[in-house]
Amino acid sequence: MQKRQMTAKEILQLYAEGRRNFRDISVRGQSFKGKNLSGADFNGADIRGANFTNACLRGAKFVGAKAGLQRRSAVGLVISSWLLSGVSGLMSLWIAYLISLISSGPIENIIAGWVALAVLAVFCAVAMKKGTLTAFGALAGAGVLAVAGAGYVALAGAVAGAVAVALAGALAGAGAGALAGAGTLALAGTGTLALAGAGTLALAVAVALAGALAGALALPGTGTGALAGAVAVSFIFTLFFLYISWRAMKGDPRDAWIRSAAVAFAAIGGTSFRGADLTDADFSDATLKSTDLRRANLTRTRWKNTIKLDFARLGNSYLDNPLIRELVRTGEGQDIDCDRLNLQGANLQGANLQGASFIEANLNQANLQDADLTDARLVHAQLDGADLTGATLTGAYIEEWNLTATTELKGIRCEWIFMRLPPEKRPAFIALPPEESRDQNPHRKPEDWKKNFEDGEFADFIGTVRLTLDLFHNQPVDPRLVALAFEQLKDGNPEVELEIVSIEKKGKNKDKLLVKAETSPQANHAEMHSQYFTNLEYLKSLSPEAKTAVLVDRGVIMAKLLDTKQGSPSISIENSSSADNTQVQGDNTTSEGDMTVNERGSVRTGDVTGGIVAGGDVSGGVAGQGAAGGDISGTVSVAINQLPDSPEADKPGIKELLAQLEEAIVREAALEEYDREDAMEELKKLAEAGKNPRDGGMKKMAEKAMRSLSRIFAGFAGLPALAKLAETGKEVLPALAEFFDS
Repeated sequence: MQKRQMTAKEILQLYAEGRRNFRDISVRGQSFKGKNLSGADFNGADIRGANFTNACLRGAKFVGAKAGLQRRSAVGLVISSWLLSGVSGLMSLWIAYLISLISSGPIENIIAGWVALAVLAVFCAVAMKKGTLTAFGALAGAGVLAVAGAGYVALAGAVAGAVAVALAGALAGAGAGALAGAGTLALAGTGTLALAGAGTLALAVAVALAGALAGALALPGTGTGALAGAVAVSFIFTLFFLYISWRAMKGDPRDAWIRSAAVAFAAIGGTSFRGADLTDADFSDATLKSTDLRRANLTRTRWKNTIKLDFARLGNSYLDNPLIRELVRTGEGQDIDCDRLNLQGANLQGANLQGASFIEANLNQANLQDADLTDARLVHAQLDGADLTGATLTGAYIEEWNLTATTELKGIRCEWIFMRLPPEKRPAFIALPPEESRDQNPHRKPEDWKKNFEDGEFADFIGTVRLTLDLFHNQPVDPRLVALAFEQLKDGNPEVELEIVSIEKKGKNKDKLLVKAETSPQANHAEMHSQYFTNLEYLKSLSPEAKTAVLVDRGVIMAKLLDTKQGSPSISIENSSSADNTQVQGDNTTSEGDMTVNERGSVRTGDVTGGIVAGGDVSGGVAGQGAAGGDISGTVSVAINQLPDSPEADKPGIKELLAQLEEAIVREAALEEYDREDAMEELKKLAEAGKNPRDGGMKKMAEKAMRSLSRIFAGFAGLPALAKLAETGKEVLPALAEFFDS
């Protein structure tokens, strides 16, 4: 059935008017370069020779479309291949002529003939075994040795000439083989000529022999025997290169360059999608021979049952890998090994991936809708932006897979899952340490092997892992500072709804920390990450005295929980490959021995007695740091350290005065917690006022705070245990009053 021919101008005008249906038309040879045709429907269209270079074709449909070369381009390509075959035949004749000199003539001719025969034999032997590129190197090396071994100038010249002719003949033969393959591609399926496949190669042989015969007749003094011998050698040499071409076109990696050259030649004048945006486009059942797809955006592009996709020019996309190309084309990937492969943006919708291995594979932005991933290995797989809607994950191994806020998990079918890949199934590149390799437990979820997830339960189970801010500390760090830096991040970004979901010890010696925090979907993780480590670096830069002042109950308790010198705490481990990893996970209040995880994810412990943290293993613990005033103390320390230093080295400023008063309050073990908390609240107000001491409102707040502190310290004067603290207050408060009065 003849398709209606439409011009690019007509198509673009109708598209601008809102039409999207362009099914079963012909746009052969039309140019849509750089145009926007998103969502256009070209199903069943003839797009041979059409130019879609740099066009926007997001969501466009090309189901059953026919791409490739127009008839005139195909014919021109075939003629070119025949002409080069003739040149190859002519060059092979000269090689045959040189070889024929072995039987007679001057000594230099005889040696040149033998050299040509030896060089050609080396070339053919290496080409058969290792491929033509390696053979060219061997030919050049053999030629250099032959020339170097020549005894005098005339002989060296004859040998060099023989090597040059042999090399030129080999190059011409390889080029003829590549173009013969291109001609086969061009003719196959065009209907232009009755010739296709083997017919093209046969005609190339005929043209080569014709060239050889014409050259032989032109040789001076060529007898019938010499002529027959030359033609025979030419025939054999031509057949050899056509065999190499046939082998390359079948996908033999030894001569991949010949196939690449043939595909590139065959794509000249073909359909071009070079640099086009083909996101979510559909090429199901389309014929894509001689099509240029280099640098195109192929994110989630559908290739189901495409024809001759392997004869398209694919560039550096995931389609360039034969394994992935066949997978996206057929959807059959049971037990396939895709470990460490780049499948970013691949469309595997509905694919059979039972038992497939995607260990450390890049599946970012991949379409895995309704895919069957039963028993698949997704260990360390990257799944940012991947769509697993309706996928089956029963029995899959998901150890440390990387989900993000953009990973889609709606409607997943999963009865059980494994959080750890057993040692016998692990490849060498993710092998476990020897001390862990004896643990065969795959950590099934649900833990009870007689129970399965109910419908929708898996998504709820794994959902807490999806929206996490991952804070990895690649160097040993005081976990008390980690706690405080996180609290500062949380206080500064209340809209992000930060909550710790896990804290894990990492590294060979378990001296590195990975803190995971759940966030709201709108959170900018990159910005949160930067803010957190800025806070942490600031805290690490403080003097030992300042650090002592800010390390309060929350930080000390975390240090006790995470101290790598202690044994494994009695907190349950979830989604972790190591039994030594510590994970605090909580939406609800739970208790484990002395540890309690409350609904906010914070930690309290029964080891806090009388305001003093018990346990000598906690380095840096400060007596008198009670739980009641811990949070406010940390906030006060940070606020004070943000004030400017005194401009006079011999006279303390507000920063130094407040720090002196804070240290006295924090270190006084005999102070009741409610008094400590009241005093720290007033110090916080003074630190805030000190940022703008000339502001009227700030001055009033400072005056009220100092009156409150005066009353607090006056109450200590009659208590011997607190007399020193009362004296400090008596000295510092007047100096603070002068600062705000000046």
